[in-house]
Amino acid sequence: MGLARPDVSVIVAVYNTMPYLRECLSSLAGQSIGAGRMEIVAVDDGSTDGSAEELDRFAERHPGAVRVVHQANSGGPAAPSNLGLELATGRYVYFVGADDHLADEALERLVAAADAYGSDVVLGKMIGVNGRHIPQQIYAASRTDTHLFEWPMPLALSNAKLFRRELIDAHRLRFPEHMPLYSDQPFTMAALFHARRVSVLADYTFYYAVGRDDGSNITKSATPLEQLRATEHIFEFAAGLIPPGQDRDLVLRRHFSWELARHLRPDNFLGYDRLTQEQVCRTIARLAEAYLTDNLRAQLTRLHRYRLTLAARGEIDTLCQALKATEPPPVLVRDGLPYTCLPGHEYLPGDCTLLSGDLTRRIADGLRVTSMRWRGQVLELAGETGLRGEATVSVRLAPLSDENKPVTGRPDSQPASAFRFELPLPFRPGRYAVRLSTEIAGVPYDFGVPAVDLLPRLRVRRGLRKWLMRTKANSRGHLMLTVARDPKPRAGVLGRLMGRSGAR
Repeated sequence: MGLARPDVSVIVAVYNTMPYLRECLSSLAGQSIGAGRMEIVAVDDGSTDGSAEELDRFAERHPGAVRVVHQANSGGPAAPSNLGLELATGRYVYFVGADDHLADEALERLVAAADAYGSDVVLGKMIGVNGRHIPQQIYAASRTDTHLFEWPMPLALSNAKLFRRELIDAHRLRFPEHMPLYSDQPFTMAALFHARRVSVLADYTFYYAVGRDDGSNITKSATPLEQLRATEHIFEFAAGLIPPGQDRDLVLRRHFSWELARHLRPDNFLGYDRLTQEQVCRTIARLAEAYLTDNLRAQLTRLHRYRLTLAARGEIDTLCQALKATEPPPVLVRDGLPYTCLPGHEYLPGDCTLLSGDLTRRIADGLRVTSMRWRGQVLELAGETGLRGEATVSVRLAPLSDENKPVTGRPDSQPASAFRFELPLPFRPGRYAVRLSTEIAGVPYDFGVPAVDLLPRLRVRRGLRKWLMRTKANSRGHLMLTVARDPKPRAGVLGRLMGRSGAR
């Protein structure tokens, strides 16, 4: 009788991953599934840092369970991964990055789930360590039956998954060796596309993706143009695999909002030289022309649409101006709708700058008080709102009830961009909040006014009484006015009478 076929083959493509390789191999040796049910196929792709020797030592310690192959460097993980597939004999295959590691029960749980659910692909929860970012949306809940075209599945296109070998063989799935970067994405995309059932296990952390201390993970160490070329290959592969329509748009949404958008972040784009910036914009223009449908565009965030549109138009200076901004831009109210006054907003499509949702924080962040003073029996207040266009604002003194809530009521309004209000002082004891109000797209907004340098207390005579006015800041830093009767004795007739009485 021949040897029993292992349940799972673990394929490790290795190139200069010391010292992380030791923890990776240790995590494989400690798998609860046991050596009898798994095999490890490690392909050294011409390492020069001692990784090759570490693999040989590991194989010597685990005879019969580990197969190590050495080859000349191929320039990327695709070729060693494909060789690993040729050598693997398990019912399932699982790919592990040589600088990453697994939890003890990872393989046992994954194989059990695939067998129980009849899954062709199983995703086990994967997290990043040491600064490595791994999107977590797909792991919000476990699912026994999902598919590629259910968001957020397109965010999870790494090959760190369990694949049924029958699926791989039926569709002749291999890693594209002309792609030194991102070669796992076409492989995984095709596997998910053809899979009859995909399962997600979110109740256990299976995989730890490690960020190297020196930032030399292959994606991070590649140049921007190398990353863009690989991204173009992914677009071309997706277009050849998935017919035009909503399904393709859903998958490409990931690549517009992640692989392309990352080049337009301030920490990246502003650091590129001008030639690289131009090449980035030309690549985005080509891909947007070919693949950015109206349906897909609507799925992107406003900020992604804004930056991608500027890049596709070659508006490099405008894009740089926007990326350098540190203050929140004003909100422009036009035809009753709110837009953000980002550079280029005058001529860009409205969906690049149209704001949606709750504007409270955005408007509050733009609110400034530029001057405040007592003038007679009036509190004079002036400032900026961060609003432009058709909006109007009002400022009022709102008496606070026992529940510490302002009483409603508005004075006359003024244009929003700058305001100057004279608030008559109230002559009734109490606490008053200084509130600013506006209405945008039919939605009312009400804010506390920021407290600036507080004024000296003011004594005001009204009739026979004197009143004491104080400006204060509440716990949120908003401006308050307290009004009280002045307890200081008057120095008029009453004071003279008291003086005579004391002289007797």
